[in-house]
Amino acid sequence: MSPPERPVTFAAAVGAARRSGELVVQPRMGFADLPRMREGLRAVKRARARTAGTLTIDSYTRVGDHTSARLALAEGTDLNGYPIVAHGAATTRGLVSDVAGDGFAVQVRHGSADPHAIIRTMLDAGLDATEGGPVSYCLPYSRTPLRTSVDAWARSCELLAGHPGAHLESFGGCMLGQLCPPGLLVALSVLEGVFFRRHGLRSVSLSYAQQTHHGQDVEALAALRTLAAEHLDGLDWHVVLYTYMGVFPRTTGGALALLRDSARLAALTGTERLIVKTPAEAHRIPTVQDNVHALEEAAAAAGHGAAAAAGHRGAAAAGTEFGVLREARALVEAVLEIHPDTGRALTEAFRRGVLDVPYCLHADNAQRSRSYIDARGSLQWHATGAMPLRPSPVAGRDRLRADDLLGMLSHTQQAFDRAALTAGEGEGRARALPG
Repeated sequence: MSPPERPVTFAAAVGAARRSGELVVQPRMGFADLPRMREGLRAVKRARARTAGTLTIDSYTRVGDHTSARLALAEGTDLNGYPIVAHGAATTRGLVSDVAGDGFAVQVRHGSADPHAIIRTMLDAGLDATEGGPVSYCLPYSRTPLRTSVDAWARSCELLAGHPGAHLESFGGCMLGQLCPPGLLVALSVLEGVFFRRHGLRSVSLSYAQQTHHGQDVEALAALRTLAAEHLDGLDWHVVLYTYMGVFPRTTGGALALLRDSARLAALTGTERLIVKTPAEAHRIPTVQDNVHALEEAAAAAGHGAAAAAGHRGAAAAGTEFGVLREARALVEAVLEIHPDTGRALTEAFRRGVLDVPYCLHADNAQRSRSYIDARGSLQWHATGAMPLRPSPVAGRDRLRADDLLGMLSHTQQAFDRAALTAGEGEGRARALPG
């Protein structure tokens, strides 16, 4: 009889994959129904890839409305994620004990500006990893004042840090999913990492979402590693890349090409973990099978790109064409100079406009910055407000129009769908979606 599988921390699972040269691929997956959630985790573990599991939390729980989540469970009403607080720690412990073991760990993903109850339940259930941050889970997703979110996240980080091996991922590199120039994404991810460190975390990951230009993304991921090494020395840290989070291609060929492109980007840059999207997402809610298919496609693409990555990684790290490291360093240093308490520094930075997320309508965001996609397909600053950055506006264009914004939002989708159509994978001849 083989010995039972030993539980592994999330950080240890990623570390083991890193040492073996494998990319960890991870879905966004969450179901309220326990059998369905259990089967989803099992399917992810069985996938032909080095995987991590996910419990993505429902929208009631992420805003603290646990009464509505419990009522939905009692009435059998479907939820858009796993209600971890309503299910309770004992139920969740039983759920993950079926799958957690050597080489496979589970992360809780939520979107809450105040995650204290989620983290407490998660820890009681024996889980040790989650993600978010005081800025990245406040400005895009809630009307909560930034100061309130900072205070809530400080308490939540300290709760998490009290558990050995606990891991926290910054969502700062994914602000709004798209149209945020990489310098700001890198800076926000690093600043949240510094915030986590101040509040006791010893294991963190820093995120970056694939944007509109491959070369600019390569440069951004190198900049993220450079600044992480400078500001998180002594911590266990790794980088997580997100497959493009904006409007996804509608053709199967275009969607798969974009997914594979993100996996090759991860391999080229030495990124340790990739959060995938599925070709189904432009049309419907992905099934378990959709997610497994995306994980296996990404793992295969990353494996095929690994040999090329070995030859090009050094050159990629040296790229400076887009000035991402310069911009990110300027923002990080400007914020950290405001106050030694990182939380107060972040709050004050947004109040002054030293940090300003384009197209973000939160009341604590200055809303003076604007970005655009240039002729190369890279993201640039049209206006920077009070940030310590220089804009490079479109020649002869003082203001961006509404149709400019709509065109930018669909830029990546149209580019990949156009390539797929050219290759003969249009709507009428596209392969059927898996599942």
